[in-house]
Amino acid sequence: MTRPTNFNDNAHPAGKAGDFDFLSGDWKIQHRQLKSSNPDVWDAFEGEATCWSILNGAASIEELRIPARDFSGMGLHLLNQEKQVWSDFWVNAKSGALLAPVVEGHFQDGQGVFVSEDLDGEQAMQVRGVWDNISPTTCRWQQATSLDGGKSWQPNWLMDWVRVA
Repeated sequence: MTRPTNFNDNAHPAGKAGDFDFLSGDWKIQHRQLKSSNPDVWDAFEGEATCWSILNGAASIEELRIPARDFSGMGLHLLNQEKQVWSDFWVNAKSGALLAPVVEGHFQDGQGVFVSEDLDGEQAMQVRGVWDNISPTTCRWQQATSLDGGKSWQPNWLMDWVRVA
């Protein structure tokens, strides 16, 4: 089972309401997802998203749609006001249930970094999601895994976002 990395210390900046406001609006997304353990085999496809900031910036909702795959889901980004840490949750529309893990993180120097611990079979693994390239019209989300405690990372999903409204 995946567990969030502990961001409840002074080594990370405090999360604040509005950190996810950049995501509000309508987007077209170019996805690239690793198809196998071979880092040269990628699947490319298009998607779209509509995002809202709510609760005075302490929450963000992301509705992701991939029409060609008859897929939709929802990302929920919540600021834990007491811990000043962001948590990410995911809901696949087919199951309608919040999926584990919760991934915790923060924004610093124009990037949002979210890390959790998981298992790959019986081997410990870290999963990292990063929001970067944030501008008024673009952003990128990328996911990578590490089997060596974060010394090296293998990307497995890239999403390049372009604002349409």
